[in-house]
Amino acid sequence: MPTEDWLLTAAERGNPHTDIPTWCAGNTAEPLIHGKTYFARLMTEVEKLKSGDHLLFTDWRGDPDERLRDDDPTTIAELFAAAARRGVIVKGLLWRSHLDKLAYSEEENRNLSDKIAEAGGEVLLDQRVRRGGSHHQKLVVLRHPGRPELDVAFAGGIDLCHSRRDDADHHGDPQAVRMAKAYGPTPPWHDLQLELRGPVVGALDLTFRERWCDPAPLDQHGPISTLMDTLRHADLHADRLPEQPPDPPVCGPMTVQVLRTYPAMRPKYTFAPLGEQTVARGYTKAIKRARRLIYLEDQYLWSSEVAELFADALRTNPDLHLIAVVPRHPDVDGRFALPPNQVGREQAINLCKNAAPDRVHVFDLENHAGTPIYVHAKVCVIDDVWCSVGSDNFNRRSWTHDSELSNAILDDTRDPRAPHDPAGLGDGARRFPRELRLALALEHLDRSSDQADDLLDPTSFVRTMTATAERLRDWRDAGRRGPRPPGRLIPHETESLPWFQRVWATPAYRLIYDPDGRPWRDRRARRW
Repeated sequence: MPTEDWLLTAAERGNPHTDIPTWCAGNTAEPLIHGKTYFARLMTEVEKLKSGDHLLFTDWRGDPDERLRDDDPTTIAELFAAAARRGVIVKGLLWRSHLDKLAYSEEENRNLSDKIAEAGGEVLLDQRVRRGGSHHQKLVVLRHPGRPELDVAFAGGIDLCHSRRDDADHHGDPQAVRMAKAYGPTPPWHDLQLELRGPVVGALDLTFRERWCDPAPLDQHGPISTLMDTLRHADLHADRLPEQPPDPPVCGPMTVQVLRTYPAMRPKYTFAPLGEQTVARGYTKAIKRARRLIYLEDQYLWSSEVAELFADALRTNPDLHLIAVVPRHPDVDGRFALPPNQVGREQAINLCKNAAPDRVHVFDLENHAGTPIYVHAKVCVIDDVWCSVGSDNFNRRSWTHDSELSNAILDDTRDPRAPHDPAGLGDGARRFPRELRLALALEHLDRSSDQADDLLDPTSFVRTMTATAERLRDWRDAGRRGPRPPGRLIPHETESLPWFQRVWATPAYRLIYDPDGRPWRDRRARRW
C-alpha cells in the first residue's frame, strides 16, 4: 500500500514554511478511550520524569484543581508543579480564552499558569489567534534527553479540565462544567486521546516549539487586555527552550502524519504565514478514497463545505455508508445560543442524506439511566485502513479558523480477519484502525471484546448498529416498559427551526459559530 495513496505528500501539505516532516514511520499508537484512562496514564508518565527532562503541553482549557484519579487527590496543577520542582523543564501554552462570565475559562487557565510558574515552570496565555478564534490543540509531550526510548506524546480531544474524567459507565466527572440541562449535573462525557511513541514524538515536539518560538506578541486583541495582563504581572515573553532532543528511535509498525490547522492572520505565523489546512486536506484526500464505510464520532458535524465532501463521496460510491455518532443536544441552552448550533447540523445532515438517504446513519448516545452522553471525541475511520484522532471537529471553524492538531495513522500490520480488503482497492484491512472502530462500537453496543464477529464486514456493521439503535429508541418511545435493550445508541433526530429563527440563526452560525479562516483567494477558489 503506497503511503502517498492515503497521506498528504509534501506538496499537498501546502505549507513550505514549517519543518514538520511529511509523515513519520516506525511508531506505536494506543487509543486511550475516556478521560479516566488518559488521566491515569498521563499521571504515571509524568511521575517518571527526572530533572532535565521536558514536559511541554498545549491546551484549550486547563483547570488547576482537576483530579487525575479516583483514589488519589493529586490535581493537574499539583502534578505539573511537582515535576517542575524536581527539575523537569515544564513549558505550556494555554489559550488566553474569553471571560468566565461568557462560559469560557480565562480565570482557570490563568490560575493553572500561575500555580505552575510558582513551582518554576512557565505557562503562557496565548492569544495569537484570529478574532473570535481559539487555540484548540490538546497536546502533552514528554521528552527524556539521553533516554529517548521513554519519550511519549499524548494528543487528541481531551482537555486537562473539568468534565473530562469519565469512564465507560458514563456517570460523568464529579468535577463538572455547567452544560445544557439535558446532560444533568455531572454530564456524561465520551472522548478519546492517543498515546504515541516513536519518531512522531519529535514532530509533535516541533509543533509545540513552532508556536512557543513565534515572535508575534502573545496578546493581539487590544490595549485593554494588554493593560490587564500587565497589571496582573502576566508572563508575556517566552523564555528560551532547551535544545530539542533527537527523535526517538523506531519502535513500531505505524506511519503517523501530523495534521494541523492554523488560520491566515496578521501578524502572520512565521511557520505558517498563509495559515495551514492540513487537517482539511488530509480528510479530503482520505474521504475521496473511501469505498465502503466512513465511521466518525464528532462533537459538531456541521458546515455545508464539509458535508458536501461526504455527499460527493456517497454519490460517487454506491456501496459507501456513513456512520456518525454525535451529541444529542448542543452543550448550551438558551434562546440565542441554541438555534445557531442547531441550524448548522441540520444543514449538514440533510445535505448528506439527500445524497444517499439509505446510506447515512446518524446516532447519539445515552447511558443506562437514559441521560444523554456528550460526544466530544474527534475520530474518523475509513474502510479499516486510515484513521485519525485529534482536536478538530468536522466543521469549517476547525478546518480553517482555530488552531487544531490531529494524527492520521496507517498501520503496516494487516488484520487477519475477513473481510481482508473491505474497500477492494488492494490496501487490505489494517489492525489499528479496525481495532479502534471495533473498540468504540463494542462500548456503544454494550458488548464484550469477543462479540465482534458481526461487526467486521461494513454491511453487517451498519445493520447491527442500526438495529440496536432502533430497538432502544422503540423501547424509550413505548414508555421504557420491560427490560432495557442493550446498547447506548439512539437514532439522532435533527430539529428543523421555524423560519423566524432561521432568519437570524443562519448568518450567526456562519459568521460567529463556524467562521472561515482561509485567505480570501482560497475562499474564492473554494479550496482548503
